[in-house]
Amino acid sequence: MTVTLIPGDALIIVDVQNDFLPGGSLPVPGGNYIIPVLNQYIAGFYTRRLPIIATRDWHPDDHCSFRQYGGDWPPHCIANSEGADFAPGLALPVYSNIISKATTQDKEAYSAFSNTQLNALLQSFQVKRVFVGGLATEYCVLNTVKDAIQYQYAVFILKDAVCAINRQPEDGRLAIAEMKHLGATSIYCEDLVV
Repeated sequence: MTVTLIPGDALIIVDVQNDFLPGGSLPVPGGNYIIPVLNQYIAGFYTRRLPIIATRDWHPDDHCSFRQYGGDWPPHCIANSEGADFAPGLALPVYSNIISKATTQDKEAYSAFSNTQLNALLQSFQVKRVFVGGLATEYCVLNTVKDAIQYQYAVFILKDAVCAINRQPEDGRLAIAEMKHLGATSIYCEDLVV
């Protein structure tokens, strides 16, 4: 299939941050390999001057998702730390919009829509279709896609620009299947017509 970029499209890059890459405190195995592919998508959206949104975990140092405070994860993406920085190889244009999530101690947020201004931002750009890639497939990507569908956006999953943690071997594959079952369309970079 081919998908032509048109006004009303937006690119959402989910949590491509140092702590989620190899060497980080919560690495997604192979997460670094999606960065060159994401950069190709970014270039396409940049060429058409379409909105590009980068989301990030931006946690306080005592966030409820951290193990020592009863959560599931090691400390990661603490606000203003090197681990919370976007991957240095990610070619975000200067006009990109940044959405910070899970910024308060007592609220977890896998979805980029959770307690953020993302939906209002998309509406201000009159967005109808969102193209979603990033980390990790079965957590923040899945939940962002589910909420985007709830908000009535048409959703494209960038199949070659997502990567799973895979605590269980099939987690990433099952997350893709769930997103497609809910109505999202899976595409690859070569499907995109700029």
